[in-house]
Amino acid sequence: MNITPTPSRTSRRPDKAFLIVFGLLFVKLLLLRWFFFAEFELGGLVIDLSTALALTCLLELLVPRRWRAGTAWTANLVLSLFFFAAAVYHSYFGSVPTYVVLGSLGQVPEVGNMVGGLIKPAYFLFFADLLYLAGRTAARFVRRKRSRSGLSFGGRGTPLTWGETATRMSRIAVSALLIVCLLLSGIWISRSSAISNEIVRAENVGFFNYQVSTAIDKRKEREFLASTSPEEIAAQVKSLQQSFPYTDQAGSAPNGAASAQPGKPALFGAAQGKNVIVVQMESFQNFVLGYELDGREVTPNLNKLAKRSFYFPNIFQQIGPGNTSDAEFISNTSIYPTAQIAMSTGYGDREIPSSPRLLEQKGYKTATFQINSATFWDRNQLYPALGFQQYYDKPNYKNDRFNNFGASDEEMYRVGLEKIDEMRADGSPFYAQFVTTSSHAPFDVPEGFPQFGIPERLQGTQLGNYLNAQHYTDYALGELIQSLKDKGLWEDTLLLVYGDHGGLSTAENDPAWVSSMLGIPYDVNASRFNIPLLIHVPGKEQGEEIELAGGQMDFVPTLMNLLGISLDQENHTVFGRDLLNTDRNVVGIRYYLPTGSFVGDGVLFVPGEGFEDGTAISLDTHEPVTDLEPYREDYEYILQLMKLSDDYMKILPKRGLPGIGA
Repeated sequence: MNITPTPSRTSRRPDKAFLIVFGLLFVKLLLLRWFFFAEFELGGLVIDLSTALALTCLLELLVPRRWRAGTAWTANLVLSLFFFAAAVYHSYFGSVPTYVVLGSLGQVPEVGNMVGGLIKPAYFLFFADLLYLAGRTAARFVRRKRSRSGLSFGGRGTPLTWGETATRMSRIAVSALLIVCLLLSGIWISRSSAISNEIVRAENVGFFNYQVSTAIDKRKEREFLASTSPEEIAAQVKSLQQSFPYTDQAGSAPNGAASAQPGKPALFGAAQGKNVIVVQMESFQNFVLGYELDGREVTPNLNKLAKRSFYFPNIFQQIGPGNTSDAEFISNTSIYPTAQIAMSTGYGDREIPSSPRLLEQKGYKTATFQINSATFWDRNQLYPALGFQQYYDKPNYKNDRFNNFGASDEEMYRVGLEKIDEMRADGSPFYAQFVTTSSHAPFDVPEGFPQFGIPERLQGTQLGNYLNAQHYTDYALGELIQSLKDKGLWEDTLLLVYGDHGGLSTAENDPAWVSSMLGIPYDVNASRFNIPLLIHVPGKEQGEEIELAGGQMDFVPTLMNLLGISLDQENHTVFGRDLLNTDRNVVGIRYYLPTGSFVGDGVLFVPGEGFEDGTAISLDTHEPVTDLEPYREDYEYILQLMKLSDDYMKILPKRGLPGIGA
């Protein structure tokens, strides 16, 4: 490619190449801003203008003239792919991705059938200029007219070279522009550093400055962690938790529950020595439980189980970018996911205090079952980090081709029961975790498996498919329960069942439409992130519905209390609460909602730039709560608790080194 400048044109033409590079970047940043925030404000336009100008100046200053054309278009392609991925990511998570979380795109091929539904045709606008260039270049080859200057952006007879830029703008002027842009970026980043709401911060500083801000935060974090220890952080956690009024009086519990041992918390040891089975149900939202569609129960087996169990209808997901794997993490550790990276990917090399580790010390055999490859979301690292003695993944099951992941829930339970027989052969109690996948998006249940029968008004909709998939998940769970009874294990096994995260995408399920189709209230946040928790204790025949708000991090302390294991005596740090010994609770939610969001005391709160411009709705009515002041302390408390959880997680030693609480 000939990129030698033409002196005569250089002397009389403006620098179009510089303007084109700058213009393309600016337009694409504006497009990305629209996809993220659905609006343009003057401040945002100025930020994106400055960012595009800074990147263009860098290209001018750092790349030799002869390489500038190729570098510019290569960078354009890479950035277009980056913007495209960020837009798709936002359409699912509702958050602005960082360079860290976009690294998880390696998992996309495993869930390609779901991701395809997230791509909007408008996202391909990021490649419009590249398609135009490709078409124009192909046309030239067909006409056999090659431009002496390589890439032309002018009209006929006025070719323009990228290499002309250096001869038309002084390097001093370009350097000055770059310095001004960098100074502005520094000011914007500094002014927004105290904003905990990631979405607001990204909107205030722009997409690229948000990446820089993330890198700065990580550097500060490393410096802080180098000066502290897990023991120091654990002590701060205990002190902070003691300052929050979780109980009206010591030892109190909802519904007048009594302690199995005098002087202990209510229901302490009610299932002491019993086996434990934990079932994590894929995409299971709470509204499905007990719901009847046209007079037919969607989940008849779970409905029966709820009548003989502790049922918590106000539990909320607390996952980060790892989705299902994050749910596995948090339900076994009572530690917040950091929301920067999937916990299995970022912390699979640690020795993490967990239920499996704690129960192994008490003589339990531990195993986890899921039908995908354990390398998916790096579970082959997560499970050892959590201390599971065994994990059983894809090679252990006969593939009945239920969905893209492989085997059905029924097949997973069949193999699981076989392995449980091996685990208890020497009389040891067991802790077994099952991670279902049959109700994973796109919620297709193949012919030959039990079907719910979706009415015509919901045929071909994600909502209809979702209900059908959850019906099958319920059916398979019913088969598991019957098998436990047939084996004589039911009366010796505590069963804990919960949803991992929401399933209905907002893109395909407008809340008002869902409400009209199902005849129930449905809120975009309060319903989508609301998951069920059921705990069946052997011997308990009368169910109890406990309205207390909670989250997935409350599972460990609740379970350990029922098993008669004192976390205080074990020096085991948790960030959740025993739901059976709590009168008032507050749990944080982030990633799918901005940091600082929480559920507690009957409300779901979401911050703006801070507390004052936040919003809240009632969990009961889904109506706005106007008086926010009573929840200020909850907001400040949850920010501190999540910060301590992050610090605690990040400073835990790697496997093979001394740990704490394990």
